[in-house]
Amino acid sequence: MKFLYMISGCPCVPVDAPDAGADSCLFERNVLQWHERKLGWEMILLKSVLIRAKQYLPTASGAEQGALRYLLEHSEEIPQLSVKELSQRSFSSAATIVRLCRKLGFEGYRDMQKQLLFEIAVRTQEESKGNARVTAGSTSDIVYKITYRNIASLEETVKLVEPQVLERAVDLICRADSVLLFGLGASQLVAKDAYLKFIRIDKPCSCCEDIHSQYVIAKNSKPNDVAIVISYSGRTEEIVRCAEYLKAQGTPIIAITRFELSPISRMAACCLNVMASEELYRSGAMSSRIAQLNMIDILYTACINRNISQNVRMFSHNRLDTERA
Repeated sequence: MKFLYMISGCPCVPVDAPDAGADSCLFERNVLQWHERKLGWEMILLKSVLIRAKQYLPTASGAEQGALRYLLEHSEEIPQLSVKELSQRSFSSAATIVRLCRKLGFEGYRDMQKQLLFEIAVRTQEESKGNARVTAGSTSDIVYKITYRNIASLEETVKLVEPQVLERAVDLICRADSVLLFGLGASQLVAKDAYLKFIRIDKPCSCCEDIHSQYVIAKNSKPNDVAIVISYSGRTEEIVRCAEYLKAQGTPIIAITRFELSPISRMAACCLNVMASEELYRSGAMSSRIAQLNMIDILYTACINRNISQNVRMFSHNRLDTERA
């Protein structure tokens, strides 16, 4: 049996309900597992305290930044501190901290503490199941760690998606004469995936692996085009150069990048942020690539839904007949 579980106005999530016909011990265990799965969906759909704090930090006032930095750097201490103690440690006033909590969407300091405590407890529980870092271990350990890290990246990315920003990005794509895709390395693979998707709905696209060709495309872009610039760091020199050319041409930029201020995010008309649990200097893009591909899927599906009947006809028209007479 499936139950549709509604969370604070969010779309219903199908959850397997426990079977009451089973024996009592098995039923109780199934009930616990069922509630754990519901709890997992809630954590995915809710924005966490730490994500909200990171998001607000760049635009916070000087006094607020001190409190935010202490919160981010000493998050496990916060549930045990009074507002006065936190103000002393962060060199902020108690009134500033209370106002900050309300700006972050909480009723007050106590409400923020409760949510943070819950978040820390869930995170600790998840981390106890297995360290997401790639360390020495058996093949089965590696399977779990890599999979866990990719899942964590997707869950954190969901918390960063702002519906109004996504709507703005979809508007730009639907109105544009052409979609220009930019990326290097693993990000180029993501750009290629976007290219293969958008041509299926007859959206003119360009996607080149050669960086010099990307420079030329950027320099020849028009204000009625739209550029999707993909860079996890937001600082890749060649892609920043492409973004500068696009900006000079008046071409709106949709950036798919990590959640922080960067040269590319500053030039973007829309920033679709992704979260990934990996360093900028790494052995290879893993969870960041998965998060970027997921964002392309979200963007593409949202574009399809803008004109679903026409796009369904295009899918049928573009289907390749593999059977030959």
